[in-house]
Amino acid sequence: MSHLHRLRQSALAAPESGIVAVINHARGREGLIPLWAGEGDLPTPSFIADAAAAGLKAGETFYTWQRGIPELREALAGYTIKLYGRETAAERIFVTGSGMHAIQTVVSALVGEGDEILFVAPLWPNFAAAAGLTGARPVEVALDFGDDGWSLDLGKLRAAIGPRTKAIFVNTPNNPTGWTASPEMIAEILSLAREHGIFVIADEIYSRFYYGGTRAPSFHDAMQDGDPLIFVNSFSKNWAMTGWRIGWIEAPATFGNLFENLIQYSNSGVAAFMQRGAVAAIEEGEPFVEMQIERAHKARDIFCNTLLATNRVQISRPEGAFYAFFAIDGIEDGYAAAFRIADEAGVGLAPGNAFGPDTGRYLRACFHRRLDEVEEAARRIADWIGRQG
Repeated sequence: MSHLHRLRQSALAAPESGIVAVINHARGREGLIPLWAGEGDLPTPSFIADAAAAGLKAGETFYTWQRGIPELREALAGYTIKLYGRETAAERIFVTGSGMHAIQTVVSALVGEGDEILFVAPLWPNFAAAAGLTGARPVEVALDFGDDGWSLDLGKLRAAIGPRTKAIFVNTPNNPTGWTASPEMIAEILSLAREHGIFVIADEIYSRFYYGGTRAPSFHDAMQDGDPLIFVNSFSKNWAMTGWRIGWIEAPATFGNLFENLIQYSNSGVAAFMQRGAVAAIEEGEPFVEMQIERAHKARDIFCNTLLATNRVQISRPEGAFYAFFAIDGIEDGYAAAFRIADEAGVGLAPGNAFGPDTGRYLRACFHRRLDEVEEAARRIADWIGRQG
């Protein structure tokens, strides 16, 4: 007997991942080049794994600090100071069991039944799902696409704010489009939040994967003391640690007890030996991060140039992150196209409908891989496009 009718409606309404559907369809297929998931192809560097192994060997297998071990929180504070040139303290840092856990923790603290939370879209689908699970209503504010690529109309954002709006979620650089908010746009969004007394949740996980300088413009650049601003971040992308599931929150120190409690009641803290690996990532990982960014920059140009040469692809060279989000002339159903391209071209892509209701024509490719694989994948897609008449 099924008891599904007894479950919470918000849980039952959690959307199925279109990305996972395509992966399940073609996972492990010989010769397929997988550009569907949001991760690179490099394993975690040995200096990070060795530090975690040393912690494990030393017996760091007991319950640990709910907010994160002091050494990691201090390292993250130092990293933030160095990257943004702005003083911060370890008391503002809270270690979480992944970037997704950071998002869930912050969302559950800010919104609940009947509340609204705005988000700039297209967007990685997990955010809207996390907001929906709290009973809140995620409200999409769509980016526009034009001759200069993707852009955000601040007027649309302002118009979406209502009496139940509690927060604005901004992922910049953006997954999947690569849109990156300018310093001016960041300042305007933060000013809007101050004016309306709502929070900004800044997801800057891709801030280092920026192709116009050392890092992307950040809300750190515009923030003032007392701003309603919370950052969520992760070790996954910069240090090739997607499978480790370690992230962090940066928030006012006065939120400390709140986030400590929420972490306690969800995963009760990240394993101490894993946090030792994260400390090594921060302290020794800068050359690895810089190498990854340089490789992704080259891969971006290879992939985009090949698809643009078909003259049948709508694509904007992304300013940041490591995704190409594109539509093919004559293809209206990106979901069906993703399955066909996997079967007929041997390339795994994510369907655009996974990132919002208005991007069903689109496909997303993660080009953060070996350059020869990226070149071959782009050639296969271009050849497939050419066979569509």
